[in-house]
Amino acid sequence: MTSSEDRETQIKALASEARLAILRVLADPKTHFAHQRSADPVEVGVCMTLIAEALGVAQPTASRHLHILRQAKFVTVRRHLKWSYCQRDDRRIQEHLDWLSGELLPKR
Repeated sequence: MTSSEDRETQIKALASEARLAILRVLADPKTHFAHQRSADPVEVGVCMTLIAEALGVAQPTASRHLHILRQAKFVTVRRHLKWSYCQRDDRRIQEHLDWLSGELLPKR
């Protein structure tokens, strides 16, 4: 069960165009990050440096956005060798969308 505090964090996480952009590019890492050579972008995730490049922002800015997405549980981060790699958590995103539609759409 997700708490109201978690829901608030998730809503805030989605209130940023930069964070939405991150979620969009991570939805199809094979297409957007095929040039990543250090690890398979689908299986391991996408290097934070490449996410910053895709957004056209400095790495600390991208890291901050990724931290917020991680707090919302929409992104997971794992270490591989000496880098950190990010993946979307589609199950958590879908759970949030299901909750949101239940809250906002009329009951049938």
